Amino acid sequence: MLDFKELDAFVWAVKLGSFRKAAVRLHITQPSVSERISRLESTVGELLLERSARPIQPTMRGREFFLHAERILHQRDEALKLFDSAETFSAPLRLGTIETIAHSWFPVFIQQLTERYPKLIIELTVDYSPALNNRLISNELDILLAMNGYLAPEQIECDTLSPYEMGMFVSPRHAALLSERPGAWCHALPFISFGREARPYEELVRYLSDVGVQQPRIHSVSTLMTIARMTIEGLGIGALPVATVLDEWQRGDLYRLALPVPLPLMNYDVIWRSANHPRFCRSVGQIAQECAANYARERRADMANTCFTGRWVQPSETPATPEATP
Repeated sequence: MLDFKELDAFVWAVKLGSFRKAAVRLHITQPSVSERISRLESTVGELLLERSARPIQPTMRGREFFLHAERILHQRDEALKLFDSAETFSAPLRLGTIETIAHSWFPVFIQQLTERYPKLIIELTVDYSPALNNRLISNELDILLAMNGYLAPEQIECDTLSPYEMGMFVSPRHAALLSERPGAWCHALPFISFGREARPYEELVRYLSDVGVQQPRIHSVSTLMTIARMTIEGLGIGALPVATVLDEWQRGDLYRLALPVPLPLMNYDVIWRSANHPRFCRSVGQIAQECAANYARERRADMANTCFTGRWVQPSETPATPEATP
């Protein structure tokens, strides 16, 4: 089997015409150069160098082999450059994300990522966090923008992303009803949330139990945009990431409930396997963190707009102050 050390010794001996000069170039002894070339000749079964010539010359077969050996070493050097800098990463990136992120800061993230790595090709999967985590650990995906906590900590590395504030929304047609009937917000209409396998569904069930709503009616829906559409059409109370429906809320297509206790925040991470390219993955994570943080700041600024003041539903006899927007 060919050895890179043997090829190095042969190529440099031919280029420099001397075992001594090749030894200096490779920082080894002259006998080591001779020994490596002898092993190479033994492997291929023919003499590759005319040792009696000065400077040393390759044999006829040696000249032919030199061209291949030089090309092999060049390809080796090019391959090793991949590990010199993450900036040169060019393999397809199998990226998984949850729909909430896909409909918020994800386009900006992809733009910045491809500007940073212009040779990068994205293979995108959008799914629930549990399914994405399973595909990550089975090596079907490389990096996730999703909820953490489904895999053993020693299997992965992760960086925290800015969380999403969650809210409950209704169609304008139900706003007056819920404002006039104390307690009606949790009994008059079904709730609409993500699928049962998604953590937001579990969080909603736990939240409703904590505020005294037992066995609630919850429509589970696979896509964020479908939840928003069903809510706008008056089919129930939608539990939605506030930032992703700001336009609908601002236009008056949705009204937000002033809940007695805020819904828990939805927390996400950028996640990759510990065995993956660490510098590149952490660089991708930093871009994701910056995009998520910028998006959160912009959404908070948008929510400070006074047009949202009249878009709240006070589900009690005595008007209450809506929960503060972080």
